[in-house]
Amino acid sequence: MKAVWLRNPKEVTEEEYAKFYHSLAKDFGDDKPMTWSHFSAEGDVEFKALLFVPPKAPHDLYESYYNANKSNLKLYVRRVFISDEFDDLLPKYLSFLMGIVDSDTLPLNVSREMLQQHSSLKTIKKKLIRKALDMIRKLAEEDPDEYSNKEKTDDEKSAMEEKKGQYAKFWNEFGKSVKLGIIEDATNRNRLAKLLRFESSKSDGKLVSLDEYISRMKSGQKDIFYLTGSSKEQLEKSPFLEQLTKKNYEVIYFTDPVDEYLMQYLMDYEDKKFQNVSKEGLKLGKDSKLKDLKESFKELTDWWKKALDTEGIDSVKISNRLHNTPCVVVTSKYGWSSNMEKIMQAQTLSDASKQAYMRGKRVLEINPRHPIIKELRDKVAQDSDSEGLKQTARLVYQTALMESGFNLPDPKDFASSIYRSVQKSLDLSPDAAVEEEEEVEEPEVEEKESAKAEEPEHEQYDKDEL
Repeated sequence: MKAVWLRNPKEVTEEEYAKFYHSLAKDFGDDKPMTWSHFSAEGDVEFKALLFVPPKAPHDLYESYYNANKSNLKLYVRRVFISDEFDDLLPKYLSFLMGIVDSDTLPLNVSREMLQQHSSLKTIKKKLIRKALDMIRKLAEEDPDEYSNKEKTDDEKSAMEEKKGQYAKFWNEFGKSVKLGIIEDATNRNRLAKLLRFESSKSDGKLVSLDEYISRMKSGQKDIFYLTGSSKEQLEKSPFLEQLTKKNYEVIYFTDPVDEYLMQYLMDYEDKKFQNVSKEGLKLGKDSKLKDLKESFKELTDWWKKALDTEGIDSVKISNRLHNTPCVVVTSKYGWSSNMEKIMQAQTLSDASKQAYMRGKRVLEINPRHPIIKELRDKVAQDSDSEGLKQTARLVYQTALMESGFNLPDPKDFASSIYRSVQKSLDLSPDAAVEEEEEVEEPEVEEKESAKAEEPEHEQYDKDEL
């Protein structure tokens, strides 16, 4: 009987594909592969291939991502097994795929090293990547959770129901591989971007695609808004979302550490640029009062910038992204976000000098409609030399720095400022001293001999009684 990959795909049943997968993967469980692609290539390079998406990711798939050398593809030449260690057949980000490649074009009587340099391998690799990405795209298209069933027949709807939730399952298992592909494979970056899924401020816990996001963009919206952080719950409380939420803009939530690296490579999609809403450059339409507000708060912004001279703040500006929060700290467009700073600081071999450079400029943005900011403006106009006012402004800045996701450079100084503020609210004198603790003499420790003599004797058990 012919090998499965040599047969006509129309003649192979699902059960036969599943049985062959379990044999290939040495996995004899009940889980079927998520999907597969069985195809032939003709022309200058001829080969047959059968690719599978496993039901689960290996437990060490990403732990050994850059160190693992073993391929999950077996290479045959004219039905003769050659090797399963041809890493060049698929890029690393698709290394989770399992399958067979059988070529009639590659030579048989050459060493493995010479075969690896054969020009036909590049052609095979290119076609395998295209077919693999098409296979994953079709998995999404066949999932009723991803696309509408309105134009499907009853039989088609019934068949699709069996694949309900399949792409979400794929994304949970292998989504990081898609992101790594966008980082590593510039040629297929746009194809891979179509496979991205994420939660957003309007997704109600469901995964959505970039195409779905664009279909919901407001009229006149030019950028794709996103925010990075450690969790969805944290991002939902972010002050950076206040005006965006109020004006009904949708914001993508990126919560995987690799997302920070991803967005350094994914600059745009379908002619729409990406905008991190925690960075400079956020545009939400023109504010007719902005010029007057800048003039009204100019004395405060100039004074505050000078008061924070040692904090590394580049400027103090009027914000267009705040509603309920007094102020936030934003970074320059090409600098690290607060989330990226934390990721880099956690690296064992991180370079402190590089961190200082990549941190970029920080800007304190103030909410001109907030009572705290308006009161600060009035106080500065009355007495700009007040040390108490400078301490208050510094405390407000440190609080904004922390709420914006940054680590405080001096937590002890911040804590001292909080305690001084608490003392003032309790009408305590700034010079109020801490009460001294009374010294109490500890009793002498008895000698070890007397303590040992007082120890009770333990009952001895006869071994025969146990």
